[in-house]
Amino acid sequence: MKPKVVIGFLGTQLDSGQGAGRWEKWRPSVSLGMHEDFLVSRVELLVDERRYKPVTDQVCADLAQVSPETEVRVRDTYIADPWDFESVYSVLHEFSRSYSFDTDAEDYYIHITTGTHVAQICLYLLTESRHFPARLLQTSPPRKQQAGVSGSFSIIDLDLSKYDRIAERFVREKQEDQAYLKSGIATRNVPFNRMIEQIETVAIRSAAPILLMGPTGAGKSQLAKRIFELKKLRHQLPGNFVEVNCATLRGDGAMSALFGHIKGAYTGAVNERAGLLRSANKGLLFLDEIGELGADEQAMLLRALEEKRFLPVGSDKEVESDFQLIAGTNRDLGRRVDDGGFRDDLYARLNLWTFDLPGLADRPEDIEPNLDFELEKFAQSNQRQVTFNREARDRYLAFAASSDAVWKGNFRDLGASVTRMATLAPSGRIRSESVDEEIGRLQRLWGPMGSQENRELQKLLGDRLLDIDRFDQAQLRDVISVCRKARSLSEAGRVLFAASRKRRATTNDADRLRKYLARFDLAWEQIAEGN
Repeated sequence: MKPKVVIGFLGTQLDSGQGAGRWEKWRPSVSLGMHEDFLVSRVELLVDERRYKPVTDQVCADLAQVSPETEVRVRDTYIADPWDFESVYSVLHEFSRSYSFDTDAEDYYIHITTGTHVAQICLYLLTESRHFPARLLQTSPPRKQQAGVSGSFSIIDLDLSKYDRIAERFVREKQEDQAYLKSGIATRNVPFNRMIEQIETVAIRSAAPILLMGPTGAGKSQLAKRIFELKKLRHQLPGNFVEVNCATLRGDGAMSALFGHIKGAYTGAVNERAGLLRSANKGLLFLDEIGELGADEQAMLLRALEEKRFLPVGSDKEVESDFQLIAGTNRDLGRRVDDGGFRDDLYARLNLWTFDLPGLADRPEDIEPNLDFELEKFAQSNQRQVTFNREARDRYLAFAASSDAVWKGNFRDLGASVTRMATLAPSGRIRSESVDEEIGRLQRLWGPMGSQENRELQKLLGDRLLDIDRFDQAQLRDVISVCRKARSLSEAGRVLFAASRKRRATTNDADRLRKYLARFDLAWEQIAEGN
């Protein structure tokens, strides 16, 4: 057993007492030496000796009487205002840094029964953060005041992992929070589940901006709402959830919608408008498609994020709003910065916590649980239970996970598809004929871009695909298809230029193909990675 060392304040009221009658009173510091099952080797007594020397001397003498083997070291501790948090914390923090702890040779306990409430809180914080490598010690008086009775004590170890039921509760709550962010859907995709776990941690611990990237319909808006509701449950955001799609903000109305305006700011401004940022004060603002914001709006938003202040349109008086921002985008903001379409300083501010939500086609194992979720959602909205028969369900899932299913609108497409089948289902049962009809409807909806080749083209080019003529897209798709099957650049070139080889003096097909790909900022190595 290592020697026990107790650190604590003198109780200027609780520890006071004179004459024989003092033994009729329970005194917490004196009681430290009265427990046979908790033998204290040393007491480090923190006290302002200039003000409380008589009480200090009496406590030291009485401790020596009840426990001669306990050494008492009086630490003269001056605190200008024992009820001022900053003063108390600074003094105790300095004490923790200067004290020579030897955890290999001694066990340390922080006595939190004495001292002001502010002192007790500071002692707890410094112990929890391991500035004091100790456990908390709490002493209590006997239920009925009896002379010479020590009362009771309890030891609190702040390593919560040692408390099985508490540890299990934290694990359970964390799992519930993650399930909440996923709307209760039992997703199976490992990278997605890992990302949700990180988002849950960030949502609880941080108020910094969050950037959600991903294609249209990947669930950015739904996830932002869930993050807000989770923080609301934890009493972290007393305000409201405010959402806007920045693609709908155009011209002069964009500044007014975001930052508000004063009466008479411009023609038609007959009333004052608060704006979305002020509406989100103490709450969460979700700016979807943030890459569509104009340059002026980006500059104002950056200042509002950094200083929590901004100017409404037409006003010379700043207003305040303290909100958390979640931004969503289906564009590559890094590329937008390179192209000059997005401010690099705003991107840097948003890019602290960035999560890339995958599309439905990239999570084929999650199609089935999302299918069940959509059926349940339909039942709740329409008070009508609809199910698949076994053959129809298997047929739909096989198509949904195949390369023929592009899911351009991602979960929106899936939700709409289930709604159509469930609405048309006779007697609440979706049959194979309905599934075949829906598959045809989806393929017509997706159009020619529904092929595997077009999906590859989309992955390689991203937003750049929108700038390429359909004529060139068709040619490029065929080139990439050949490259995917070839073992080398030269082999792909020979296949693509076979007809013209006989008419050329030189036959450097590899160089010719390399130059063609370069027109679209593509390289053989990028394509070959998918072989």
